[in-house]
Amino acid sequence: MKATRKLVLTGIFTAIAYILMLLEMPVSFIMPPFIKLDFSELPALIASYAAGPLWGGAVCLLKNILHLMNTTTGGVGELANFLLGAAFVIPAGLLYQAHKNKKGAFLGAAIGALSAAVISLPVNYFITYPFYTNFMPMEAILDAYRIFMPSIRSLAEALAVFNIPFNFIKYMLDAAITFLIYKRISPLLKGRQ
Repeated sequence: MKATRKLVLTGIFTAIAYILMLLEMPVSFIMPPFIKLDFSELPALIASYAAGPLWGGAVCLLKNILHLMNTTTGGVGELANFLLGAAFVIPAGLLYQAHKNKKGAFLGAAIGALSAAVISLPVNYFITYPFYTNFMPMEAILDAYRIFMPSIRSLAEALAVFNIPFNFIKYMLDAAITFLIYKRISPLLKGRQ
């Protein structure tokens, strides 16, 4: 795929990712209300498979730069979203580049989802939640988790019990949707009809 085509696809996927990021949904039936679900890594994963892992990472970066216009987190949420998104789509794209088949795509997505889920613990522990404590005491944050599991004692425990599995499932949902649509849109991505 030519660089110009990759650039155009990155722009299109960035716009789609940004819109999907705005359509975030609360999942307060299983998580504290400040944690939301969106599918904005879906276009980044498609870009990573179609154009390469760096292009998928670029979609993650650019959608978060655009989202700074709507930030309620002073950019901290966008930084965390970029770090986790890149940890998902770059390994997925690298593995798919090495093995361009369904197994390579699935294995790449699973490794990427696991990578992002594991990285979510230090990103949230050292970046996101310290920032949020400027607006909400840590005890209130922990109480939001304790609604679902009263025995939670620390932020690290809350992140391990709730955020790691949530992020893994979130990214695997992005992968599942990608698997459903990628083959159908692949000719358009490659310039064939």
